[in-house]
Amino acid sequence: MTHEFRVLTLNIHKGFSMSSRRLVLAQIREQLRASRANLVFLQEVVGDNERHRRRHKHWPADTQLEFLADTVWTHHAYGKNAIYQHGHHGNAILSEQPFVAWDNINVSVHHFSQRGFLHGELAGGIHLVCLHLGLLENERKRQTEQLVHYLQHNIDEQAPLIIAGDLNDWRKRCHRRLTEGLGLQEAHEVIHGQCARTYPLIYPVLPMDRIYLRGFKVRHCERLHGAGWRQFSDHCGLMTDLTLKHAI
Repeated sequence: MTHEFRVLTLNIHKGFSMSSRRLVLAQIREQLRASRANLVFLQEVVGDNERHRRRHKHWPADTQLEFLADTVWTHHAYGKNAIYQHGHHGNAILSEQPFVAWDNINVSVHHFSQRGFLHGELAGGIHLVCLHLGLLENERKRQTEQLVHYLQHNIDEQAPLIIAGDLNDWRKRCHRRLTEGLGLQEAHEVIHGQCARTYPLIYPVLPMDRIYLRGFKVRHCERLHGAGWRQFSDHCGLMTDLTLKHAI
């Protein structure tokens, strides 16, 4: 079992450019591969969409998740959250190591905002949680409390843990609950003293995307905002290099 991890999180905007006009899945896959990440946390991944399948010539024959994972990340999990008449989308985790278990937890507060978090466990007791919280502050507060309750009752407090995704938490209230209440570290804050500004992509001023951890040493963390990353999504990606402190 490896003790070194490169973790990347990205809201892929359902596979479209920031303007939502161009399908850019191929470019996303190219950049993910080039990152050499062995754990990838993705939000707004489309599981199926009949309308897009009809309209876009290069829509993948399988799911977006399988297209992005290809032969690089042979293990992956998908959590269906938003379900509509013509399809569905949700969170996903791509991993080079196999999952021993995974589950998708529904944390929707309003019928018009379907949300969840995806919990996977790797060999060695390493836990991964991919999440995308709601846009409304009260919604995020309730979802954060659901997350805290779930972690406290389902994951050993000594177990290595990585939580990554789009928190929509520009006021950092959820951030304080996770760091002060659970004692988690945020990777970019450890290295740079503050959470990364990741939204909007064209001029990022709001700290929306995070990587929280427990049981790891942070060696490096960077916001992905170079030329290759500006072709898609409306969020910047975030990537960190971690070393597992000790196996349980």
